[in-house]
Amino acid sequence: MSHTPRPRTVVSCTVLVIALGAGVVTACGSDGNPLAERPYDASDRISFNGPDGDGGKKADPDKPLEVVARDDDEPITDVTAVDASGRYVAGELAADGSRWHSTEPLAADAHYTVRVSTEDADGAPGRRVIAFDTGKPSGKKRLAVEFGPDPGTYGVGQPVTAKLSEPVKDPAQRAIVERGLKVDSTPSVQGAWYWVDDKELHYRPQEYWPARATIRAHSNLDGIRISDRLWGTTSKDVSLTIGDRVIAVTDASSHSLTFYKNDEVINTIPVTTGKPGFETRNGVKVVLGKEQFVRMRSATVGIAEGSSESYDLPVYYATRLTWSGEYVHAAPWSAGSQGYANVSHGCTGMSTANAEWFFEHVRPGDVVKVVNSYGDTMEPFGNGFGDWNVEWPKWKTGSALTTGKHKTQPDTSTLRPTAV
Repeated sequence: MSHTPRPRTVVSCTVLVIALGAGVVTACGSDGNPLAERPYDASDRISFNGPDGDGGKKADPDKPLEVVARDDDEPITDVTAVDASGRYVAGELAADGSRWHSTEPLAADAHYTVRVSTEDADGAPGRRVIAFDTGKPSGKKRLAVEFGPDPGTYGVGQPVTAKLSEPVKDPAQRAIVERGLKVDSTPSVQGAWYWVDDKELHYRPQEYWPARATIRAHSNLDGIRISDRLWGTTSKDVSLTIGDRVIAVTDASSHSLTFYKNDEVINTIPVTTGKPGFETRNGVKVVLGKEQFVRMRSATVGIAEGSSESYDLPVYYATRLTWSGEYVHAAPWSAGSQGYANVSHGCTGMSTANAEWFFEHVRPGDVVKVVNSYGDTMEPFGNGFGDWNVEWPKWKTGSALTTGKHKTQPDTSTLRPTAV
């Protein structure tokens, strides 16, 4: 906040000690220095648009919090509003210090403490502390959030998911929900939520997560009014760890898979991918899981039994890339074509020894990128995690906070890893 500076009496001093906890400022030779005084009681200089802890009255959480300076010569210099769980309320202070108001909803059935700082014409600090409670939510439905994946260690391509217990369609209501969904990472990276549908959001960084990053997803929606009949409720946090940067690039034209670990080539494996009519999908896929044994039947992917393309095979060391059944797996029956021709029905096949090696060196969240196939590009949603096939500018348009009147400034990035 900025306002016209006032003349201050300044006393030269070698040591200035500020005791924040006690609200005391002490200086050597402090006679005549207004900054050396305890903050004066500004209770009668500040007005507040709600009950001040009296008579059991409770504030309406639907109304913005407003703090006003009664005297133009004693402006507000700072306001912090925080509830009992440690959630701060965002607000805006007028340039002249005359008024502060909240810019996001208050939580229902919550206890708030508001600390208001002022200064008089001589620059001496004043303070008022306000405590109040908000009323219980009037809505009948509660919105809970289920974050995914489960806690654990994942690869650099793993998106964070948020599944809502109730659908949210209105753009303004989506903006409220999205502001309450937080993803914190160390190191910090630029990221954004994308609304997959009315009940599911995905969060990913601009580029892959840094290796060995730590991530925490949590909701601040408890007690927050989303609509007249929908209020946020408590949700369980999820914490993730990112492992090494593992990226496998499958080149369908050269019939090879190159395995990168922390940007170094660790292995190159001869493979076979989808033949004409069954081309492997291009683009980035994320490992969904690993199955040591899978029975693969053509009927599950729409190939009629008894046709020339039907099959029923025992498959080992199967690393799943899509829910529809695309894997990287052992294919000893195609050993003569691996490294030379594409003969599969869409999966990436390799020798049993190579499939076992690949199986043991990948984890969920690792990246498998297919290039130079004649297949379509992996769909972004619904068949696994194709999130990385959406360019970053388009991804940001899937956020309720980057369009129209709900637009906000993007997160800043301290680290932007380069994608393979």
